[in-house]
Amino acid sequence: CLADEEFKIYLLFDFLEAEKIPVMRGQWFIDGTWQPLEEEESNLIEQEHLNRFKGQQLQETFDMEVSKPVDGKEAIHSLKLSRNHVDWHSVDEVYLYSDATTSKIARTVTQKLGFSKASSSGTRLHRGYVEEATLEDKPPQTSHIVFVVHGIGQKMDQGRIIKNTAMMRDTARKIEEKYFSNLATHVEFLPVEWRSKLTLDGDTVDSITPDKVRGLRDMLNSSAMDIMYYTSPLYRDELVKGLQQELNRLYTLFCSRNPEFEEKGGKVSIVSHSLGCVITYDIMTGWNPVRLYEQLLQKEEEELEDRWMSYEEQRLLEELYITKQRLREIEERLHGLKASTVSKTPVLKFKVENFFCMGSPLAVFLALRGIRPGNSGSQDHILPKTICNRLLNIFHPTDPVAYRLEPLILKHYSNISPVQIHWYNTANPLPYEHMKPSFLNPTKEPTSVTDSESVSTIPSPTTSPVLVRRHYGESITNIGKASILGAASIGKGLGGMLFSRFGRSSTTTSQTPEPGKEGAEGDEKKATTVGTPPFPHSSSGFLDTPLELEHRIDFELREGLVESRYWSAVTSHTAYWSSLDIALFLLTFMCKHDQEDPDKSNLDTI
Repeated sequence: CLADEEFKIYLLFDFLEAEKIPVMRGQWFIDGTWQPLEEEESNLIEQEHLNRFKGQQLQETFDMEVSKPVDGKEAIHSLKLSRNHVDWHSVDEVYLYSDATTSKIARTVTQKLGFSKASSSGTRLHRGYVEEATLEDKPPQTSHIVFVVHGIGQKMDQGRIIKNTAMMRDTARKIEEKYFSNLATHVEFLPVEWRSKLTLDGDTVDSITPDKVRGLRDMLNSSAMDIMYYTSPLYRDELVKGLQQELNRLYTLFCSRNPEFEEKGGKVSIVSHSLGCVITYDIMTGWNPVRLYEQLLQKEEEELEDRWMSYEEQRLLEELYITKQRLREIEERLHGLKASTVSKTPVLKFKVENFFCMGSPLAVFLALRGIRPGNSGSQDHILPKTICNRLLNIFHPTDPVAYRLEPLILKHYSNISPVQIHWYNTANPLPYEHMKPSFLNPTKEPTSVTDSESVSTIPSPTTSPVLVRRHYGESITNIGKASILGAASIGKGLGGMLFSRFGRSSTTTSQTPEPGKEGAEGDEKKATTVGTPPFPHSSSGFLDTPLELEHRIDFELREGLVESRYWSAVTSHTAYWSSLDIALFLLTFMCKHDQEDPDKSNLDTI
């Protein structure tokens, strides 16, 4: 029976078809830490042990004998190794000693003081692990798999997505054991490495790269060049098909190794990072730039019909329309005969339950493709639920690559703060579904600001911040009180930003407004519960419109109290993988069905 860690090693490298790494079976372990000895030493000790003690029976009072010291017992057998030696005092009492000069001196001194050799410098060894293997020693049945898709830079640091996924898996295990141990859902994270198998231009770009500052140029060629490849009509399809085929291959392989996964209705989610979000989105939706080009041509044709034309121009235009229509019919017939076409929608072999975007520029790509806010609060405006049940956009407030998605669905959400992701150790956080949307600017077009209003309150990580968003695209980190009101002096604005430097949020005290007094002073925020936004009336900054999103999409990590924003702007884009806050956030949505099960009575409060 393989242990859980051994199983994950086999699984990981089998999926990635990477260099094979042998997984050894531990034989001799160090007492206390239960760490296995090096393979070479372990094999020598095992061989010597079998030659000397093979056929002998362990004492029936083994448990009692283990606790007895070996003081006074002489070694009945010894083995010299390269840097150590091993003494056997009995068949189950084995000690390892270092032969370094300092260890020999220390051993001699302690023995002269009356201590035994084993108790002074010996390390107890055990043959076999502390727990015996049973038929039940196997990982729990996986009910939810998560494909982790990398963004740019994988060519520069090959294998990075494997390490990042391992970090995400480890943090998720900690959260799973703490909060979700009683749930039936077991989530497994699988890395999707799609970049290394692509040919693209070969070495053409490298051959035209100048030699000066070659290191910097090579770094850009291995990272930022992926964005240029994806915007190229020549190589875009290769990137899309590369990721699509790898996702389908991994899913097919996983199902072949776990046949019960599909039978029991296992679910699949995707966590994508950076450019990987855009490629994954295009795979799920089947978006192709050829379709956009056809739409532009159609728009130009409509514009031609609106302007005045001579009889000859009209006749030629009609002939052109007839010819194009005939051409389209021929193309459709030709495409019907071919197995695949340029504009064929890529198909995944599974339904995506949740699509998590981390540090995603997807909103920019959609905006440049002509996506504009609509009049419906449904996710279907950018990603139909028939393709993906839930879209969630996670970003750090100082990540320069990340953008918001909600204002592409409803325009006024550009002035509504994203949902704050709970800290993993927050006590009794409010469920995300119950968090009411609040305006980034709670005041109503103020024309002046008083001194008392310009002073920031005491920073605290316990409340959701109020951020400034006067126009879509502004930095979401300008949270000085003066910039919130929009009319403060430069000095007051700098003062507010200095206060905001030490915390995103502040704990405000409840104030009772004077009777008949209206405006910003009468609409002060009230104290809130830990990790949750307040529930005041509409004038305090909460959404006072019936048009709301069906589900919130933008979720923002909280900044640290002493976190430097300039430094965070450099590191935040790659800081998602080991975040315990994100691990709890992912598991909260992936285990949501089990949490809502009334039979799960022993579940800790999430």
